[in-house]
Order: sequence, then structure tokens, then C-alpha cells
Amino acid sequence: MTFRFCPNCAAPLVDKAVEGEPRRICSAGCGFIWYDNPTPVVAAVVEHEGTVVLARNRAWPRSFYGLITGFLERGETPQQCVVREVKEELNLDAGPPTLIGVYAFERMNQVIIGFHVAATGTIALNEELDDYKHVPFDQCRVWPAGTGFALRDWLRSKGFEPPMLEMRRESEWDKAKRE
Repeated sequence: MTFRFCPNCAAPLVDKAVEGEPRRICSAGCGFIWYDNPTPVVAAVVEHEGTVVLARNRAWPRSFYGLITGFLERGETPQQCVVREVKEELNLDAGPPTLIGVYAFERMNQVIIGFHVAATGTIALNEELDDYKHVPFDQCRVWPAGTGFALRDWLRSKGFEPPMLEMRRESEWDKAKRE
């Protein structure tokens, strides 16, 4: 989201350098500065029945699967968030989360906090997802973006070196979504 107007006084925002960084500031001089800080997002490498669970969001192209992700909510720790997201999206009970790493995802202006969880139960998808698959560790392929790096790093910790998928250009992504 890009702010066009000041949330304090409703004056238009203008581009200006603040401490050497490009920012959007209030044109009326009320002092508002929009920093456009990244949003924290958790990602879960879900281990279930000896495999990794990859899921597909309803809005994604048919061939794209990824990790379970979700936005960190006010008053929630990243560990609580990842357990909640696994329950909400897959209906699985997640064991204690183990931090894999923290990854920049600049395209979406997010910071991905990657965890591994071992999960139990029977998968039942929520309304955000329309498919999932169990992938053996040695058959996982990863992608060159935030959550893909988390999966790669976790697989490496298990002794696997996963192949990296080539990402399509954004225009090809849009084309794939229409297919």
C-alpha cells in the first residue's frame, strides 16, 4: 500500500529525502513521515508424516506450491503465530517451532521469519488454500525468494541439497495465473 495523503491531517504526501533516504512526507508540514517499513511474516516448513507439506493458495497459478505463511499479529510472538497459522490453514497441531532463519522478501516488502514445525493430525484446508501435497525431503525443489530460502536452509540442515527452481518474470507469473 502506498500512502497518498497524510493520515494525520489529510494533506497530500510528497517525496523527499529524510536523513538521506527517500520518504513520503506531509506537504502541510505536520511532521508525518511514511517510512514504509517491511511487514513481519512467519513461514512454516511443516513436517508431516515424514514429508514436507507444500500448499497452494487459491490465488496462485495451478503449478505453484509453497510454505504455510501468515502475518504476525499484535501481541503475538513469531512462535505463537506459526503454530496458529499451521492450525488455521492445515488444521494440524504443530509441535514447538524451531527457528530456521530470517529472510528479506523485498518484492512484497516483508521480512520472513522461517520456522520448522513437526505437525500431527489430519489435513483439512481452510478457505485460503485449495490444494496441498506431501513432498519427500529428497524431492523438494526450492525457489529463490524468502520462503524458498527457508526451505533450502532447513533441507540443508537435514543433509539434502535441493535444486533451485528458476523464477518466472512477473509478466510470466501473471500469464500463469490466467492459465
